[in-house]
Amino acid sequence: MKQRWDIFCKVVDNFGDVGVCWRLAKQLATEYALEVRLFVDNLDTAQRIIPTLNAQLAKQTISQVQVCLWHDALAVEETAHVVIEAFACELPPQYIQAMITQRPIWINLEYLSAEIWVETTHLMPSPHPSTGLMKYFFFPGFSPKTGGLLREKNLLSQRDDFHHHRHLQAQFLSSLGFNSPHTQTLISLFCYPDAPIHALLAQLANAPQASLCLVPNTSIVAVVADFLAQPSLHIGQRYQRGQLQLQVLPFLSQSDYQQLLWACDINFVRGEDSWVSAIWAGKPLIWQPYPQPNETRMEKLNAFLDTYSQGLSFDNKNLVYEAHHLWLTGKSPCLIDYMQQLNALAEHAMMRCQQLAQQADLAEQLNVFVKALYDKTNQ
Repeated sequence: MKQRWDIFCKVVDNFGDVGVCWRLAKQLATEYALEVRLFVDNLDTAQRIIPTLNAQLAKQTISQVQVCLWHDALAVEETAHVVIEAFACELPPQYIQAMITQRPIWINLEYLSAEIWVETTHLMPSPHPSTGLMKYFFFPGFSPKTGGLLREKNLLSQRDDFHHHRHLQAQFLSSLGFNSPHTQTLISLFCYPDAPIHALLAQLANAPQASLCLVPNTSIVAVVADFLAQPSLHIGQRYQRGQLQLQVLPFLSQSDYQQLLWACDINFVRGEDSWVSAIWAGKPLIWQPYPQPNETRMEKLNAFLDTYSQGLSFDNKNLVYEAHHLWLTGKSPCLIDYMQQLNALAEHAMMRCQQLAQQADLAEQLNVFVKALYDKTNQ
């Protein structure tokens, strides 16, 4: 009998939470032959990430994963063998009641962080106050003492094929409206609306070299339209301001978005799902943490930069820190200097990607942990 896993996800940050949970659910189902149910409380948002999902259906199977609407009246006949509570979303009370007799392995999958304290909290058990059920905290992370990063088994080989075969690049870029080879610096821009978007685009418009900024159709499009003094922007249409060309893309599937990151020279990313995808792209990136009090965001950012910048030259390390700090504090990073060091920054990004890929990925580590618990229980 296949082992059954249930993943519960509340949509908090638009796409990031469900994006991570969907990727993990698919990987567990396809690579580990598990029966996986993904409970999501907002199918309309989930549909942006899962294009084939029908938001009107409360239960459906996609890519071997059963996607279910999580609502207050959720009926529970049987729990799974493993229950993942994503990002402390709090399981339904009726599900917890069913767990009392069936006693599955209960995992709280936490947000990704590079902060040192994550290493001491990873795999820590915590008894539920009213039921006594044991919950285990599972922290993704960048060091061997954490749960690793989300990464499908064939992701990096697919990326390498994309880079090595021009027809794959041409085919993808053609689908975005590129009918001829590009000579500009390609930049993907995915960020929160509080980022200094106006200042960044103004800098690119006045730069000595041409750039093309590709903006997926998200909440920042209105800010970009304001910069261009346009009432609205049309998907696929090219706009120009000085040295900057800008094009709004349709909202991309996860696989298409990954290819966008592979194709671009610099990737602005945010949150968690796009952040991890940008790391595996092996291209220079500028990350914007999830909106929180500024001190908390800066701590998370610096913890990541401390580990990610290992191996950079002194000058380029300062350049990377400065670019991220300016972007986070509402000032435009100096992309002119950044673009002048693109070759060195790209070489470093690929090196760190390869180093991180030596660690077991998140899904593998979850399975290893679950097996060890089962073995210990059945001794």
